[in-house]
Amino acid sequence: MKKIIYLVVTAITLAVVPAAKAQFIVADPANLASGILNSANEIIQTSSTVSNVVKNFKEVEKVYNQGKEYYDKLKAVSNLVKDARKVQQTVLLVGDVSEMYVKNFGKMMNDPNFTPQELVAIGNGYSALLNESTELLKELKQIISSSSLSLNDKERMDVIDRVYKEVKEYHSLVRYYTNKNISVSYLRAKKKNDGKRILDLYGSPSQKYW
Repeated sequence: MKKIIYLVVTAITLAVVPAAKAQFIVADPANLASGILNSANEIIQTSSTVSNVVKNFKEVEKVYNQGKEYYDKLKAVSNLVKDARKVQQTVLLVGDVSEMYVKNFGKMMNDPNFTPQELVAIGNGYSALLNESTELLKELKQIISSSSLSLNDKERMDVIDRVYKEVKEYHSLVRYYTNKNISVSYLRAKKKNDGKRILDLYGSPSQKYW
């Protein structure tokens, strides 16, 4: 079982990242997630106006785009054994959490129904959720590495199952958090008879998360 897990990590990395183009931040999903989180935290720490939020958010987008090819190719990896797929799906869930943040917070910065203070608060909420997801991904990385020899096979798989379930819960929380923020904007827009602008910005309820 240990050999299977080690091979999974190696195979997934080699399958999704061409050797000639490999970069550390792209090849290591935990490092990619940390990069996005660090950039998100920078927004919270240094942004007090919309212009500063927009400027700093560009760094988040840059980090995310560096790893987008990795996640896209990882989605295409198939024919994995059950345990290997659990690892793959956990990594993809964290990638999806990052995508929900990058895409939706980017739109919120162009939403007139949020004040600069609210945008910073929203960003802080996303950052907290990203942090928990990233820490779980780091734990997963540790578990499937050769440095975790103190665990037997059952203990290792129990941790992988737990991390997967917890990441899935945070994925649902980020979706819910996104939905609630968009709903607040939509309700404010309806009071001003400006609901169409919000639908154009985020999409209709049937098209998006909320």
